[in-house]
Amino acid sequence: MNEGGRTLESDYLDGADSSISEDVWQRVRRRLRDKVGESAFNSWLAPMELVCVRDGVIRLSVPNRFMGDWVRSNYGDLLTSLLVGPSERFNGVEIIVQPTIRPAPKAGDPRSGGSKPSAAPSGKVAKAAATKGRPKPQVAIEKEDAIAIASAEPHPASRTFSAPLDARFTFDDFVVGKSNELAYAAARRVAEADDVPFNPLFLYGGVGLGKTHLMHSIAWQIRYQFPKRRLIYMSAEKFMYQFVRALRTRDTMAFKEQFHSIDVLMIDDVQFIAGREATQEEFFHTFNSLVDQNRQVVISADKSPHNLEGMEERMRSRLGYGLVADIHPTTYELRLGILTAKRDLLCEKLKWDIPLKVLEFLAHRITSNVRELEGALRRIVAHAELIGRSITLESTQELLHDLLRANSRRITIDDIQRKVAEYFKIRLSEMSSPRRARAVVRPRQIAMYICKQLTQCSLPEIGRKFGGRDHTTVMHAVRKVEELMTKDPAFTEDVELLRRMLDS
Repeated sequence: MNEGGRTLESDYLDGADSSISEDVWQRVRRRLRDKVGESAFNSWLAPMELVCVRDGVIRLSVPNRFMGDWVRSNYGDLLTSLLVGPSERFNGVEIIVQPTIRPAPKAGDPRSGGSKPSAAPSGKVAKAAATKGRPKPQVAIEKEDAIAIASAEPHPASRTFSAPLDARFTFDDFVVGKSNELAYAAARRVAEADDVPFNPLFLYGGVGLGKTHLMHSIAWQIRYQFPKRRLIYMSAEKFMYQFVRALRTRDTMAFKEQFHSIDVLMIDDVQFIAGREATQEEFFHTFNSLVDQNRQVVISADKSPHNLEGMEERMRSRLGYGLVADIHPTTYELRLGILTAKRDLLCEKLKWDIPLKVLEFLAHRITSNVRELEGALRRIVAHAELIGRSITLESTQELLHDLLRANSRRITIDDIQRKVAEYFKIRLSEMSSPRRARAVVRPRQIAMYICKQLTQCSLPEIGRKFGGRDHTTVMHAVRKVEELMTKDPAFTEDVELLRRMLDS
């Protein structure tokens, strides 16, 4: 490591105990500031102190465990490269928790800085990387539940009305795909911004697609990053309940002051107040007051603002004034990603694994919403734990027969062609093309075979759907697939999996 063209190795040590000199430590801090930026440095690294060097391990202190977790996860490698890299005398960095009792640094002090983190904790602790050709130095791990720390002392303005937050619903646990990437990016921007980027943020989508998850994630992020902000998160139903209660007790002024004095208002399922004139009137004035004061408002609903029936026109117009981000129905890839992420967490507790084929089957068959998808996975895991049987495709289909039936519908040739093309990663047009390449012919034959098994269509009808082929071509495809299934277990597994995905 060098600074201004000169090496730090010559003055790296201070005394026989191989400690780091204060001069070098301040240079390292300046290097950290240059590499991570002013905001991130002030948020996370400025409060960090050099404690000592013991047995070749450099010990650094932070004021609390939450900050320690975050520094280890995100800056462990960088700290190791800057501190351990220049000298052969050191082999690791350890982050310890040691509450700071020194007076606040003066302006201009390189250790000064704010207290607002610049990003949410990931919850995953990273170990420091090894320099090439040397033993891997470790960053000591002291795992802590950051959510519990962040929620320990909510702001007084949030205690009366704000609903509890679900610890499972954070940005780190939200699986992003094409159907929800805009809503995710917008939610993250609102949660991390120092100012108000757009007002309001309106999230909408169908049941079980992740609106509430994103709402909780925003609230958690703000609690992590801006602990002094006054935030209220609640459902529209609870807003109405509190308003009606204030009317009955003739305490509407206290109700108004409670909401008009906050920094962030988050209302979930705003469609609930549609048709309720008095509640809409109060919400409209609360909304306007906060927006006029440049306070952040975040709203969720099952429909876009302009499609909210029973909502006054002026209210719909105001709700659609900021950024409207919709969450589309999930794709197969997103559903599989969600299941894989949940499987990885569950497998830490299970004695056996959940086969990928089971996850693929669920992702294909349960398409209604993510909530049902996760519920199906929990049922499978609970059954395995209680009964003690391994998880297979057969047991999954038997256990979830009611849920699968509810998600099933009449299978068509188009459905089969689309599913087989997707499974084998070929273009849908290849199903009816004249191409004879094996990579195309085999999936086409499998699709014809499944059409014969799962539909009431005649062979000529099936042939016409596959590019005008005659019934003898379909018969040949069926016989060929049956023959391969008797010889190739892997091929049989593919065909059976496709059948289970499509079969009601």
